[in-house]
Amino acid sequence: MEINVSTEVNCAKEKVWQAITDIANCKNMISAIIDLTVVEKPETGLVGLKWTETREMFGKEASETMWITEAVEGQYYCTRAENCGAVYLTKMAVAEGNGKTILSMSFSSESMSFIGKVFSALMGLLMKKSLVKILKKDLQDIKQYLENK
Repeated sequence: MEINVSTEVNCAKEKVWQAITDIANCKNMISAIIDLTVVEKPETGLVGLKWTETREMFGKEASETMWITEAVEGQYYCTRAENCGAVYLTKMAVAEGNGKTILSMSFSSESMSFIGKVFSALMGLLMKKSLVKILKKDLQDIKQYLENK
C-alpha cells in the first residue's frame, strides 16, 4: 500500500522544515499524538533519531517506535517502523511552489509474513481510505500550527 498527501503552508520553507524536524515537539502540533518520547538522538543530523509515539488510531491508542533512516537537510526525511510483521515507511518533504511551501507526506507499508500479506490484500482498500484521512489530518494540524504561530 502506498499513500501520498500534501498541503500548501503559508510559511517559509525553512520554518516548515524546522517544525517537522523538531520531533519532540510534534505532540504539540499533531492532535492525534498523545505522547512522544525521544529514545535515541544522534550527535549530529537527523539520521538515527529514534522515538516512540503514542497516538489515537481507529479509536484506540497505539504506540510505534520509529527512526529516521535518511535525510536531506531542508528537503526531506524518511522514517521506518516495524510492527506485527509489517514494515512502515514514511517520507516527509518540503518544497517551494507558488510562493508557498508544499508539505508532503508519503506512506507505504509492506507485510513481511504470509498471513500479513493475505490480511493486507483483504483489508487494503478499507485501511487505505482511513489512512489517507489520518495523514491529511496530520498535515492540516501542522499547517494550522505554523500559520497560527
